[in-house]
Amino acid sequence: MDDRSAILATVRDYWDGWFAGDAERMTGALHPDLVKRGAAIDGTLGKLTGVMTADDMTRWTREGEGIATRPVDTTYEVTVDDVYDQIATVTVRSAIYREYLHLVKTQDGWRILNALYTNVS
Repeated sequence: MDDRSAILATVRDYWDGWFAGDAERMTGALHPDLVKRGAAIDGTLGKLTGVMTADDMTRWTREGEGIATRPVDTTYEVTVDDVYDQIATVTVRSAIYREYLHLVKTQDGWRILNALYTNVS
């Protein structure tokens, strides 16, 4: 599998795993050092939500947080914006979120290291 295909598969595991409550898929998509933040949509520029970790995301996935927030429209678009050596940047667009992801290539494959998202209003 080439890098772009592997990156897309990782992002699908992250995204689909969240909304399916599949903690195994989520864990496989995330780097153990993941840092995820959300930008507020309340008009407060620069306001960020707290830091989320790989452990948080896996636990919440297992507890069904993604299932509880699953939108009616579950379609999403993934754009691999850039791949350079062992790093990549990806944009995910959906009816519920916009996410910017940074991935790193590890011995176990591509993993999401950083994530910044906001809710789509």
